[in-house]
Amino acid sequence: MGILLFILIGLIAGALAGRVVSGHGYGILGDIIVGVIGAFVGGFLFSLIGVGGGGLIWQLIAAFVGAIVLLWVIRLVAPKRV
Repeated sequence: MGILLFILIGLIAGALAGRVVSGHGYGILGDIIVGVIGAFVGGFLFSLIGVGGGGLIWQLIAAFVGAIVLLWVIRLVAPKRV
Protein backbone atom coordinates (compact mmCIF):
# COMPACT_ATOMS: atom_id res chain seq x y z
CA MET A 1 0.00 0.00 0.00
CA GLY A 2 2.92 2.39 0.67
CA ILE A 3 4.14 2.51 -2.93
CA LEU A 4 0.62 3.15 -4.23
CA LEU A 5 0.21 6.05 -1.82
CA PHE A 6 3.61 7.41 -2.85
CA ILE A 7 2.59 7.25 -6.54
CA LEU A 8 -0.76 8.89 -5.76
CA ILE A 9 0.95 11.72 -3.90
CA GLY A 10 3.41 12.05 -6.78
CA LEU A 11 0.55 12.21 -9.29
CA ILE A 12 -1.27 14.91 -7.36
CA ALA A 13 1.87 16.94 -6.68
CA GLY A 14 3.13 16.62 -10.25
CA ALA A 15 -0.21 17.57 -11.76
CA LEU A 16 -0.58 20.59 -9.50
CA ALA A 17 2.99 21.74 -10.04
CA GLY A 18 2.67 21.32 -13.81
CA ARG A 19 -0.36 23.62 -13.78
CA VAL A 20 1.25 26.19 -11.47
CA VAL A 21 4.62 26.41 -13.23
CA SER A 22 3.63 26.48 -16.87
CA GLY A 23 -0.10 26.07 -17.22
CA HIS A 24 0.27 22.56 -18.64
CA GLY A 25 1.88 19.35 -17.54
CA TYR A 26 3.84 16.58 -19.22
CA GLY A 27 0.94 14.14 -19.45
CA ILE A 28 -0.12 11.69 -16.78
CA LEU A 29 3.05 9.59 -16.82
CA GLY A 30 5.31 12.65 -16.96
CA ASP A 31 3.39 14.27 -14.10
CA ILE A 32 3.76 11.12 -11.98
CA ILE A 33 7.50 10.98 -12.67
CA VAL A 34 7.98 14.68 -11.91
CA GLY A 35 5.85 14.35 -8.77
CA VAL A 36 7.66 11.28 -7.45
CA ILE A 37 11.10 12.77 -8.09
CA GLY A 38 9.78 16.04 -6.69
CA ALA A 39 8.76 14.20 -3.52
CA PHE A 40 12.39 13.20 -3.02
CA VAL A 41 13.62 16.72 -3.82
CA GLY A 42 11.01 18.31 -1.54
CA GLY A 43 11.75 15.88 1.29
CA PHE A 44 15.45 16.66 0.98
CA LEU A 45 14.87 20.43 0.91
CA PHE A 46 12.48 20.32 3.86
CA SER A 47 14.92 18.21 5.88
CA LEU A 48 17.71 20.71 5.16
CA ILE A 49 15.74 23.57 6.67
CA GLY A 50 14.22 21.44 9.43
CA VAL A 51 10.59 21.82 8.37
CA GLY A 52 8.01 19.10 7.98
CA GLY A 53 6.27 16.25 9.62
CA GLY A 54 5.24 12.72 8.92
CA GLY A 55 1.63 13.35 7.97
CA LEU A 56 0.00 13.00 4.59
CA ILE A 57 -0.46 16.75 4.20
CA TRP A 58 3.24 17.44 4.85
CA GLN A 59 4.20 14.75 2.36
CA LEU A 60 1.95 16.31 -0.26
CA ILE A 61 3.31 19.80 0.44
CA ALA A 62 6.91 18.57 0.25
CA ALA A 63 6.21 16.70 -2.99
CA PHE A 64 4.48 19.76 -4.45
CA VAL A 65 7.33 22.11 -3.54
CA GLY A 66 9.89 19.61 -4.81
CA ALA A 67 7.99 19.15 -8.08
CA ILE A 68 7.85 22.93 -8.58
CA VAL A 69 11.60 23.20 -8.01
CA LEU A 70 12.20 20.28 -10.37
CA LEU A 71 9.97 21.78 -13.07
CA TRP A 72 11.70 25.13 -12.70
CA VAL A 73 15.09 23.46 -13.23
CA ILE A 74 13.74 21.47 -16.19
CA ARG A 75 12.43 24.68 -17.77
CA LEU A 76 15.87 26.28 -17.36
CA VAL A 77 17.79 23.50 -19.11
CA ALA A 78 15.26 22.05 -21.56
CA PRO A 79 14.31 23.73 -24.82
CA LYS A 80 11.01 25.54 -24.88
CA ARG A 81 7.94 23.49 -25.72
CA VAL A 82 5.40 24.93 -28.13
